Amino acid sequence: MKELLLILVASAIVNNVVLSQFLGLCPFLGVSKKIETAAGMGGAIIFVITISSFVTGLIYKFILEPTGFSYLQTIVFILVIAALVQFVEMFLKKQIPALYRSLGVYLPLITTNCAVLGIALKNVTKGYNILEGVINGFGTAVGFTIAIVIMAGIREKIEFNDIPKPFKGSAIVVVTAGLMAIAFFGFSGIIK
Repeated sequence: MKELLLILVASAIVNNVVLSQFLGLCPFLGVSKKIETAAGMGGAIIFVITISSFVTGLIYKFILEPTGFSYLQTIVFILVIAALVQFVEMFLKKQIPALYRSLGVYLPLITTNCAVLGIALKNVTKGYNILEGVINGFGTAVGFTIAIVIMAGIREKIEFNDIPKPFKGSAIVVVTAGLMAIAFFGFSGIIK
């Protein structure tokens, strides 16, 4: 239990996928304009990464590795992730159309989000069992959600501030992301 808790905290806070490993920056910077939209993207990411960690772990352990086809892991993992993203997209379009419209092009881009594929590959290369992989995936997704919601909250506040003209728009967002990354690096010595 202690090991699982360490994996969860390490993947969510210490090794934050966005602010420490710099994966998944496209939706992080693109969807973080409003807290509601950022939380919706975070929920979609939590679902996709957690379920894909489970499914890819099963496929790798029981199909790819025993048959000697482990070299196909990237292709198989992308197919699994794409299917899960399609499921999320259909669900949001039917049940929460406002969120579906606000996420726009970033929702299908979850399929090519390097954070999602990176975690699936990390789970098998680190030798995590299926439960550890799911915990790592869930923690990573929660860390992504924390980072994107914090960024959205900051961006909503910055919008009404008097910012020098050269820093308006993307420049202040990148500076803010850099400062957030520095803050998260403060956790780097806590857990390996």
